[in-house]
Amino acid sequence: MKIVHVVGARPNFMKAAPVIAALKPERQIQQVLVHTGQHYDQRMSSIFFTQLGLPPPDVNLGVGSASHTVQLAQTMLRLEPVLAEQFPDLVLVYGDVNSTLAAALVSSRLGLRVGHVEAGLRSFDRTMPEEINRLLTDQIADLLFTPSQDANQHLQREGIPAEKVFLVGNVMIDTLVRLLPQAMQQWHDNRDLHPWQHQPYALVTLHRPSNVDTPAMLTRIMATLAHISESLPVIFPIHPRTSKRLDDLPLEHKPWCMDTKARLHLVEPLGYLDFLALQRHATLVITDSGGIQEETTFLGVPCLTLRENTERPVTLTHGSNILIGHDMNRLHTEVARILAGQPKQGALPMLWDGHAAERIATILVEQTASRRETGSLWSQRVV
Repeated sequence: MKIVHVVGARPNFMKAAPVIAALKPERQIQQVLVHTGQHYDQRMSSIFFTQLGLPPPDVNLGVGSASHTVQLAQTMLRLEPVLAEQFPDLVLVYGDVNSTLAAALVSSRLGLRVGHVEAGLRSFDRTMPEEINRLLTDQIADLLFTPSQDANQHLQREGIPAEKVFLVGNVMIDTLVRLLPQAMQQWHDNRDLHPWQHQPYALVTLHRPSNVDTPAMLTRIMATLAHISESLPVIFPIHPRTSKRLDDLPLEHKPWCMDTKARLHLVEPLGYLDFLALQRHATLVITDSGGIQEETTFLGVPCLTLRENTERPVTLTHGSNILIGHDMNRLHTEVARILAGQPKQGALPMLWDGHAAERIATILVEQTASRRETGSLWSQRVV
């Protein structure tokens, strides 16, 4: 059996790494790793391969940055001949980035079976490109591996046959569980690199268009962060997309630069281990990232999400996450509550135990054995 894993962006790497590792002992399974190059920056891509223990990609499509439409089209054009040549029994796609949908569409056209890891998540906001990617990928997929019970419920409502859906848990948490001890050791061994480790601080990540593409919104957020930093330092590893948007702002829209009381530290993007350690020790996290909502839930760190909705509601119902939307007054209020010693208390969702990838591997092996017994093929070539 041959499996092609298709990844394109940093969140995909963290999801694919434990699945690839869990499948390694299965000698009857050949694995091929295709990197579309959707994240092409050294700091956002290759360093994650190294730290996560991912093998070098067998194929790198080098798609790079572009509009959603162009990126999707370029990925499909470059991926089709690769999949046609490899002709695997299964294509595994991860998450909800453009590479995910592109790989699912190409695989479907070639008659290849598709497995979707992190299936069934829904924000119910179709203005988000990621939501469209999720919906379409799940309609195409033959095997859908879900992280939480709400995802199963969404797929059932959308008419996905139950025999295609497998509740396995959260593969992102697999990676966190495996590497947290290493991150903590690196944190303690390199104290000079972490000047904030002996004091409270807030950790921030922002990259979504609704927060960073509108100058007025970005200015409001940055001014609020500067004000918050007067109470505790704010550490902001800045995404390349966000950095460019800040550079494009005129000086008069950057009042935080003139605030002598502000302790707002904009730093370069961090590798997985450094960022994980910062999360673990943060007093609170302010973000618009889906994955960080999950990680903070596992770590028990208060998370304030600058979005109007989330495709990960389990982080709200079970975890430490609170949706802030774009209400900067509420952001101030929730920060003050946390600093007053009244953070939201959370608990671990079901199956977020570090073994989701092992469950996926077991299912794939069982599916292979079942198909061999019945004589059915995984894939039917489309000419």
